Amino acid sequence: MANSSEPTKKNFLLRFLTMNTNGALSGRSLPLYKQLGLQLLSLVIGFEVMFPILYIITLSFSSKSERPSTLQLIPTELSLTAYAQVLDRPTANPVTFIELLKNSILLSMGVGLIALLVAVTAAYAFSRFNFKLRQVLMVLVFVPLLMPAVGLATPLYLLMNSFRLMNCGGGAIAINPFFLCAPGVTGTLLFNLRDSLLGVGIAMISGALPFAVWNLKGYLDTIPHELEEAASIDGADPNQIFFMIVLPLAIPQLAVTFFLGFIGHWQEFAMSWLFLTKPENYTLSMTLYNMTGQYANSIPWNRFAAMSVIVALPVAVIYIALQKYITGGLTSGAVKG
Repeated sequence: MANSSEPTKKNFLLRFLTMNTNGALSGRSLPLYKQLGLQLLSLVIGFEVMFPILYIITLSFSSKSERPSTLQLIPTELSLTAYAQVLDRPTANPVTFIELLKNSILLSMGVGLIALLVAVTAAYAFSRFNFKLRQVLMVLVFVPLLMPAVGLATPLYLLMNSFRLMNCGGGAIAINPFFLCAPGVTGTLLFNLRDSLLGVGIAMISGALPFAVWNLKGYLDTIPHELEEAASIDGADPNQIFFMIVLPLAIPQLAVTFFLGFIGHWQEFAMSWLFLTKPENYTLSMTLYNMTGQYANSIPWNRFAAMSVIVALPVAVIYIALQKYITGGLTSGAVKG
């Protein structure tokens, strides 16, 4: 009896560990032990990702600005003092939070939309038209992606710094480097393209275009040519085909491209810190860095955490708003068909 029941127990244990609990009628079925292992791994990854977020949120609700001596993931108090101080005056610079928010929105949204507009037209040209040096131009567009952004900062700095608007006196205005003041006249600087949000935006657009062009070009290749040929037979001109046929079909990938660019532009620090010198042109990420002092004890940790949460919120809002497009756009275009 003992020998006959032992295989039954083993069979029951084996059946228990290999049973399918997902209830799915299609797809690959996984045994129970693999499902438990994957779920455990997912919980570990989820905790690792959420740990710093929970810690920052807890720290932002603290009324004390000193560095905490204990690790807390659940708030013991719900004080909004840090948020009120950040919204009133983030740092000692005479710049309000609204001005900083406006600069960040203008820079990130402007760069994202202009780069997207230029990239989708260029990607459509590369995808649909055959012209001389097409492959060479595609390689040249790809080359900046191989270089680190910091490596391109110096030539961009020198290029933007050479564009200046000078008051030469007597009502004469010179635009360097195209026009200079008269010999012996120094002139007064009126505008420096490098030290402006416009200059930073142009530099960011040059860095965002290569990825946007390649990302959109791969997606546009998957849109069947027959749709455009049918629209052309029905009497649609090239502009109507592009705006009424191609762009609506490319909305998921346009949303993905804009969102990925928005994250980078919203959190851009190195380029802005290198170019801008006037506090009224600072962005939220630059202000967040200004809140750090020379020593850890001099940092207002609760305000620093509150500012971090505020800076991260727009990215979360944009992702939620574009979630259905992002989910489809990340998987579309992977297989041409």
